[in-house]
Amino acid sequence: MPHLKGNYDDITVIGVDDGEQSLNFYKPPSERGRTNSLDLPLEDSWHFPQEKNNCFSFSKLSFKSIISTAFKFHDSMKRTGSSKSMQINQEGPLHLKDEELVESFRRMLLQDGELPVRHNDYHTLLRFLRMRAFDLMKAREMYLKMLKWREDFGVDAISKEFKFEECTEVKRCYPHGFHGVDRYGRPLYIERIGMVDLSRLLQVTTIDRFVKYHIVEQEKTLNLRYPACSIAAKKHVASITSILDVKGVSMHNFSKPARELFMEIQKIDSNNYPETLHRLFIVNAGSGFRVLWKALKAFLEPRTLAKIQVYGSNFQDNLCEIIDPSTLPTFLGGYCTCSEFGGCLLNDKGPWNDPEIIELLQTVCEMEPNFRSEANGNMTTEDVMVSNQDPRKTPSRVKVNAVQHDLETSNSRESQGPEQHRQPRYVDDIVSQKFKALGAGLGNVKTILAGLLTKQEDLIRQMEELKGLTLSVSSSKPQFIG
Repeated sequence: MPHLKGNYDDITVIGVDDGEQSLNFYKPPSERGRTNSLDLPLEDSWHFPQEKNNCFSFSKLSFKSIISTAFKFHDSMKRTGSSKSMQINQEGPLHLKDEELVESFRRMLLQDGELPVRHNDYHTLLRFLRMRAFDLMKAREMYLKMLKWREDFGVDAISKEFKFEECTEVKRCYPHGFHGVDRYGRPLYIERIGMVDLSRLLQVTTIDRFVKYHIVEQEKTLNLRYPACSIAAKKHVASITSILDVKGVSMHNFSKPARELFMEIQKIDSNNYPETLHRLFIVNAGSGFRVLWKALKAFLEPRTLAKIQVYGSNFQDNLCEIIDPSTLPTFLGGYCTCSEFGGCLLNDKGPWNDPEIIELLQTVCEMEPNFRSEANGNMTTEDVMVSNQDPRKTPSRVKVNAVQHDLETSNSRESQGPEQHRQPRYVDDIVSQKFKALGAGLGNVKTILAGLLTKQEDLIRQMEELKGLTLSVSSSKPQFIG
């Protein structure tokens, strides 16, 4: 585990049956007297621009004007040394130290020929740096291991081809799933560990298939849920809020197969999807769970532990500070039942299922073919949406030609008012991100060519030195006269 600088404090388990329990956790930067910019959440480093009073209508823009408008904005995901004033206008508060370290990390990978075509954006590199306390060498080691794991495990192929037909049945014996967003706009993920029927789960599926399903869900979160939530919240979203209901959990639940599954998933997430957890609420923690927790927390990184809050049965007020009660299921003290879907954890509701947002994401895909191969890891928005979902609620695949769609929907959007076309207002920002990504790629090519030119000059110089050495040796040989 990396060594982390900072203060440590006790977090109290509240409302446990036989009193309070004190757990030694890393104290988050937000609770210290002074905040270090290196420890701020990823979302703090990038925001969509603020809305203006004038009403922007995407339907009135031609493809040419969209491109023209896009170049007026700057992307945060792949920065290439543009005007600082423009970046501040686009991104809100910047953390210059983060930028410097990410660029240093990028240059180090590039010089060693280790910077891949994909998974090289600003926020991905920043996540690995933060997980390794901004130690460049340790972050490099972790990052390269992630790339090798993706290649060896065939993550891209699994994301596109793997179908988890038993998903609904699995959720009935292992209740879990995404359900809306928190007050910030992050995806909300919920598990009811105390209701897991492990023997039934292993009859329905296998550990290997469940692990693959978990990876597909992680990829879907990176490639669809985060972008959709960012559009809905109009600010960058790059992490989740999670609730773990452990009512009834004890050492008895943590059998050998359960331990193996937990260890495998925890290792995959920690090693390959770092810094994607914003906060984890463990609720309904009884005395049996406390014994189990002492064993489990030994396998977690200090930075992960710092994001965990453990509560007994009195947790509702704490959750409602972060999550609107209308989003919380009734078993967590909220108002939602999702009865028409058979329960909240079978619904997978959220901005990633909003037809208008899906349309916007698909429009960007249509406008820039490279978006599919670079930003989505060879997985289209359609692939992510359709994979492993209940056919009853799978969104329709959207095939949109941007210009034709603009012409067909111009009149209808004009009559719906500003609220109905608020999201298209941000299409130019999304497009600008993709164009800036292309710019970043060209910048990398330029750097590589410069490196090749330098190597060529070195080779020419070495050849000249070798030639001179050859002539020198030749002239020094003794001459024999026959």
